[in-house]
Amino acid sequence: MGRLAVLDRERCKPKDCGLPCVKYCPEVRNRVEAIKLDESGKAVEVSENLCSGCGICVKKCPFKALSVVNLPQELDAECSHRYGANAFKLFRLPIPRDGAVTGLVGCNGIGKSTALKILSGEIKPNLGRFTNPPEWEEIVRAYRGSMLQNYFTALSEGRLKVVSKPQHVDLIPRYVDEEVSELLSRIDERGALSWLRGFLGLEEVWDRTTSVLSGGELQRVAVAAALCRSADVYIFDEPSSHLDVHQRLRVARALRTLVKEEKTVLLAEHDLALLDYLSDHVCVFYGKPGVYGVVSRPHGVRVGVNIYLDGFLPDENMRFRSEPIRFHVKPPRDEDKAGRTLEWGSMRKSYEGFTLKVESGRIHSGEVVGVLGPNGIGKTTFVKMLAGLERVDEGYVPTEGLRISYKPQYISREYRGTVESVLRKAAGSKYEEEGFRSKVLSSLNLVDFLDRDVEGLSGGELQRVAIAVCVLSDADVYFLDEPSAYLDVEERLGMTRLVRDMVEEREAFAFVVEHDLIAQDFAADKLMVFTGRPGVEGYASPPTDLRSGMNMFLSSMGVTFRRDPSSGRPRVNKPDSRVDRLQKELGEYYYVPPG
Repeated sequence: MGRLAVLDRERCKPKDCGLPCVKYCPEVRNRVEAIKLDESGKAVEVSENLCSGCGICVKKCPFKALSVVNLPQELDAECSHRYGANAFKLFRLPIPRDGAVTGLVGCNGIGKSTALKILSGEIKPNLGRFTNPPEWEEIVRAYRGSMLQNYFTALSEGRLKVVSKPQHVDLIPRYVDEEVSELLSRIDERGALSWLRGFLGLEEVWDRTTSVLSGGELQRVAVAAALCRSADVYIFDEPSSHLDVHQRLRVARALRTLVKEEKTVLLAEHDLALLDYLSDHVCVFYGKPGVYGVVSRPHGVRVGVNIYLDGFLPDENMRFRSEPIRFHVKPPRDEDKAGRTLEWGSMRKSYEGFTLKVESGRIHSGEVVGVLGPNGIGKTTFVKMLAGLERVDEGYVPTEGLRISYKPQYISREYRGTVESVLRKAAGSKYEEEGFRSKVLSSLNLVDFLDRDVEGLSGGELQRVAIAVCVLSDADVYFLDEPSAYLDVEERLGMTRLVRDMVEEREAFAFVVEHDLIAQDFAADKLMVFTGRPGVEGYASPPTDLRSGMNMFLSSMGVTFRRDPSSGRPRVNKPDSRVDRLQKELGEYYYVPPG
């Protein structure tokens, strides 16, 4: 067994804790301690050669800054990169293939972005030797016998041109502040701009500068910028963020054009439907977030995604999740046995240049209503109207007198104090109930940073805290606007399961605005589909059962889904495939029901 010790230097505060990890460490050899204060005096340092893996330091650390794990020694020979002493370690790398899309799936902090930076040439792999990094000749030799040998040879000799679409598109205005038309025209090396302008819907932002664009607009501009460049390898890190379903499918189709040109494409994505639709094969990332990540061998896309959902790699005999994730076809609820109802009549809301019309509807207690539609069509306006946060021009608000809990689309950093203090305030006395508290904390993976200040959280961590605040509040109606933003696959499915359970237990009502169709399938009992012209007019249909709502929504986009026979998850059919044509003939765009 090899030992791996990782330290979170931001959490480690030796002046505040009195170094209990050092005091209680039993391992000392030749007067050398396994753990001691480093030369800077600002953090501790663990010797992995001396550490016995007893775990005392991990338990004694009051800030949960230390992690010590045991790994098979054979993995050491497959280390691709390590950032430093007691820092994250990545084992193996994805294998790019010409004329194919390699999809990467795994939770946040598991090494996907690191792998993409290595394959783009932004980071030079050090094979774990951070103090004495190897030269390219040694790196190429380390990967001899694999497709990565030729890849790194070409990369080191400058014969491989790589273009990357970054993960955090919101940072683009910091580095590029010019009109979209000027930016894209300047880099249009493939002559694809005239097509991309219309296909990705860039006309509306054509004369705007990047500094005034929304997240979704920046994402489409970033994708177009990558597709305009001429390269051998194209890398896309989370291209679906901030996009609605229609835009995601447009982006996917644009990316697939690269395959026809025999380009190499790598993709990291948390939307399983998009990943499945885009990829030719998949590499699964597993390990411990922030500590280490291991890259699996490439698998066919269906098998690879199912392996990830199963949590078990059969070719490596490795289980990386205790329970598999399964999807189930939900029959319509028996409304005769339902309890309370929430009803609303026709409503109308007008702004300058935009009008929203809402049809009357009714839902029952214990139901989760998914809200689907393109960006700028009025989904958030509808939710705010029901929540009493937006005045209604015509109609009435049926939630007056009801307790409301609302998670907004854009989370301001209004919370103060530690994560635990924020959650305790939201839950009140219920926070002391062990089962209630642990269910929320485990579903949203909040346990490891309860002691951290909210102001220092990342976007994904802050999103999980906001969801927890929403569901911990004792309410009659819950509103969650785009709760899966910044969350990985497991966090999304954990969030949807939590929302369903809480709403059923409390016999409450919930509305979830969400663009991830698989998350909607997992959570929703009913759907409200919004149609119209984004930014001009929106129309909200009454709530309908999940299958009918999905049929309505998918038929408007000309896309069909089927269900995977093993996991039950929805899968996008390839355009004009046999199954796609058959389902369109039957009018079953979501899936063909058994029997």
